[in-house]
Amino acid sequence: MFTHLRLHSEYSVTDGTCRIDDVVAKALADGQQALAITDINNLFAAIKFYSACRKAGIKPILGSEVTVSLGDAEPSSDISKVILLAKDESGYHNLSQILTQLWANPNGALQPSIGWTTLCELSKGLILLSGAQQGPIGQSFKAGNTHRAQALALDAAQVFKDRFYIELQRCGRPDDESYISNALELASKLQLPVVATHAIQYTEPGDFEAHEARVCIANGEILGNPKRLKRFTRQQYFLNQSEMLEMFLDIPSAVANSLEIATRCNLSLTLGKPQLPAFPTPVVNGVSKPVETYFKEVSHAGLENRLTHLYPDEAIRLSKHQSYIDRLDFEIETILKMGFPGYFLIVSDFINWAKNNGCPVGPGRGSGAGSLVAYALNITDLDPLQYNLLF
Repeated sequence: MFTHLRLHSEYSVTDGTCRIDDVVAKALADGQQALAITDINNLFAAIKFYSACRKAGIKPILGSEVTVSLGDAEPSSDISKVILLAKDESGYHNLSQILTQLWANPNGALQPSIGWTTLCELSKGLILLSGAQQGPIGQSFKAGNTHRAQALALDAAQVFKDRFYIELQRCGRPDDESYISNALELASKLQLPVVATHAIQYTEPGDFEAHEARVCIANGEILGNPKRLKRFTRQQYFLNQSEMLEMFLDIPSAVANSLEIATRCNLSLTLGKPQLPAFPTPVVNGVSKPVETYFKEVSHAGLENRLTHLYPDEAIRLSKHQSYIDRLDFEIETILKMGFPGYFLIVSDFINWAKNNGCPVGPGRGSGAGSLVAYALNITDLDPLQYNLLF
């Protein structure tokens, strides 16, 4: 049968109107066993989509339509779009990193993009679809540059190896068949697989006008303008499997490969539990120090530094020292039992960075304000023993 590998939800603010629950219900009613989401340059709907698909017994495939600049380091007019699908956990992390870099370093361009070199460096665990007419290969065909299209396809195939597919679409656009003809010829010449996709922008056929209104709002246009650029067609709704099979009856391998890709994508997310990043600890003799040990060491070192400033007189400091140590050890043991040493180290890391880089930071608030550990790690600036604060 067939699996949809392209879908813009309402989280593709500029051109998508599909609601997650609606498209998942459509897929379930059609007996589809997997479904992908590929919002423009974001994963905003990922968790909602993942949960809804799992609840419906459908395999969720997380991906994104990513804007790529072949100009890499500088803003470039050579902008195109590709589809990246997370094959596994490493692919999900790399896709997240790609999108983070894309938005964090817009390079002054009108639309943020990721350089092709950076994308290739973060290709592990990702399946690349060529982007059809909007992709770099499709754009090269449009410009009449088949040599460049071939060079780009070879480059992608070398980097992504067996994880690169040339994308085919029939959405009622004037250039669909000419593009498909060129794409099939290139795929045959280079022995590359093709895959059929459908650019879903809205859920039902009757949603087209509402979708166009949303596009106009995003672009500052009006529906009645006869000269406005019309980028979408009435065919870009959620087609069922039978409709897709009929559409690509002449290219059965393109349909079959949609299922192959769905089979290869096996991302499993753990939801409902805190997911803290692993705090990097110093390496001793080639082995990273256990986070628990490091947490104890920096807490005690931080306390000694605090006490030196609180009580410059050594005699007074020694008289109070044990009460501080007892309180600190009690807190450390409690935090270790709760499994939160990494949390305190992470918060300490960004609070201290903020203090050292001119970012305003308060003295401390909330349940952590009474913690001596937080005081020792410079998270707060309140001595809890001085004010008889509870931990």
